[in-house]
Amino acid sequence: MELRPFCVLGIQQIAIGGIDKTKLRTLWVDMLGLEVTGNFRSERENVDEDICSMGQGAHKVEVDLMQPLDSDKKPAVHTTPLNHVGLWIDNLPAAVEWLSAKGVRFAPGGIRKGAAGFDICFLHPKSNDEFPIAGEGVLIELVQAPQAVIDALRPVLH
Repeated sequence: MELRPFCVLGIQQIAIGGIDKTKLRTLWVDMLGLEVTGNFRSERENVDEDICSMGQGAHKVEVDLMQPLDSDKKPAVHTTPLNHVGLWIDNLPAAVEWLSAKGVRFAPGGIRKGAAGFDICFLHPKSNDEFPIAGEGVLIELVQAPQAVIDALRPVLH
């Protein structure tokens, strides 16, 4: 098998959608003790989300609690309760180039700044004739890891 020009370092986030993020906060913040570290609101992405976290340093995992701004519009962040999984990537541009060349389908939007300030892009949940490899129903976010995360997690894998 050909060597990849990038490495998946670990889980960066999970995103959970619901019609009312207040109910999600009751479980994740009030009952399980996660800390709310930020908020993100985007008309374009039809989302109002609380950014929560668990863990410390390179092992910190973001848990995004999302509700739609308008439940009749797309994307419908609430219709798939486990909305997406985010993966730390050590070299996002190389990953996108290599995966695209191998037939992996990406969602529209390309590499851009995400809610937490990292460069991100998404693997499409559905394949097509042009790009036969996709998330098989799961939206997957690739997240450029900051150098501290790369340094902390890469040695574990090599």
